[in-house]
Amino acid sequence: MGGERVGLRELSRRAVREEITEAATALFVERGFEATTVDDIATAVGMSQRSVFRYFATKEEIVLGHFALVVDDMPAVLRARPAGEPVWTSLRRVFDVLVARSEAPEHRQRMAPVHRMVFGTPALLAGYLQKLQQTQDAVVAALRERAASAGAPYAPDDPAPRALAAAAFGCLVAAQHSWIASGGKGSLAGALDRAMATVGPRT
Repeated sequence: MGGERVGLRELSRRAVREEITEAATALFVERGFEATTVDDIATAVGMSQRSVFRYFATKEEIVLGHFALVVDDMPAVLRARPAGEPVWTSLRRVFDVLVARSEAPEHRQRMAPVHRMVFGTPALLAGYLQKLQQTQDAVVAALRERAASAGAPYAPDDPAPRALAAAAFGCLVAAQHSWIASGGKGSLAGALDRAMATVGPRT
């Protein structure tokens, strides 16, 4: 029962974070990031400013919530991929959670402006890249677990899993730049496929 309560509490927390993120994004798109205050966001969701800060430590975190909600799922996606699947293919599939959110009809209209805002605001971009680095580290750990489970573990000093993860996440950022350049009208999935094909195995 205790585990169920914790699970329900976490689901509830995630739902509230999602609600705050959606309301804040609408304001950011309408007024701009700098012109929107945390008080504005709190009013939009019917909360106090203090309550908003219980879910997000800063205004920057609220913007990045769009990405955090899905980026946190990436290591689990990798662990769920078939054991015999080529690693580069599995890494491509890891990014489907972000592609799905960005290209979903109910999110697409907002996600393109959010991408532009994040990549065009130094403080937001720094926060996003830091989040990606944390996720990349978790993906490296998952790659090591996967190799060990297959009976071919990486040596502790083998740079291969980190190089693979870094290359894949670099392709993700390159694809996001491409999507921004298209004004959000292009395909993020297509840009990601092209980016990963550029540096991926030639077999």
